[in-house]
Amino acid sequence: MALFEARNVTKQYGSQLALDNVSISVPEQSIYGLLGPNGAGKTTLIRIINQITGPDSGELFLNGKKLMPDDVQFIGYLPEERGLYKKMKVGEQALYFAQLKGLSKAEAMRRLKYWFKKLDIVDWWGKRVEELSKGMAQKVQFVTTVLHEPKLLIFDEPFTGFDPVNTNTVKKEILFLRERGATVIFSTHNMESVEELCDNITLINKAKTILEGRVDEIRRQWAGNEFEVAFEGDVQIGSNGLYNVMGQKKDNGKSIIRVKAVTDASPNDILQHVLPSGNIVSFNPALPSMNEIFIRVVEAKN
Repeated sequence: MALFEARNVTKQYGSQLALDNVSISVPEQSIYGLLGPNGAGKTTLIRIINQITGPDSGELFLNGKKLMPDDVQFIGYLPEERGLYKKMKVGEQALYFAQLKGLSKAEAMRRLKYWFKKLDIVDWWGKRVEELSKGMAQKVQFVTTVLHEPKLLIFDEPFTGFDPVNTNTVKKEILFLRERGATVIFSTHNMESVEELCDNITLINKAKTILEGRVDEIRRQWAGNEFEVAFEGDVQIGSNGLYNVMGQKKDNGKSIIRVKAVTDASPNDILQHVLPSGNIVSFNPALPSMNEIFIRVVEAKN
């Protein structure tokens, strides 16, 4: 079941077409990647979902009903451009935003104490935002985004300013929120994060949808005729008439060799040929990374 749907959304600014008949269907309790190069139309779609602006045509639905102005209470939005007041103290500001979302002061304080302790930011309560680093301020804004426990969370480049440790912390929290029932739209240029977090994606380029589906299925579809063979121990093989060796590496006592089939060689042909080379641990399609797929699809459409 889809928690959120956008159907045939079009938006134009003057002579610039920002979205051209774009549709997405975000399954309930999933993480949905909204991808695309700069200027593709992602931010425009996010602004329409948040009702900051409206579409020229098309419809939006939340929980099967048309999206209404009051539905903003069910949405949490972390924009790429941060929106904290620099002169205000962190605690005062977090409490202010929580009450704007409809929480009582007592309930807001209870939830803030939970999140500030969980993210190890209790000591920042009395600091002004201007005293914080970009990553520290990002943690505070993450809390203000999720505090009212919205049904739909929208994160636009949520890891900007974070070091690897804090990036990993926030990734875990996003997965935790999904486990607790949240549905997430996740916009990023970091394809590694897409592979780690996203169940489904839509790739937009030049205002149009050019790729969509489940991440695992897309990677399988783009696997082509490359395979990874894992051998026990130290094994090396060379190219021949059936396949070309694309790369070899050692990993935890195994030799992992990537081969690309030549002409019409089948997986069985390749497997039979490499069997005498050593003890095979696994033989699988070499799934391309989402970064490889992103580049190939966008370049093909340009």
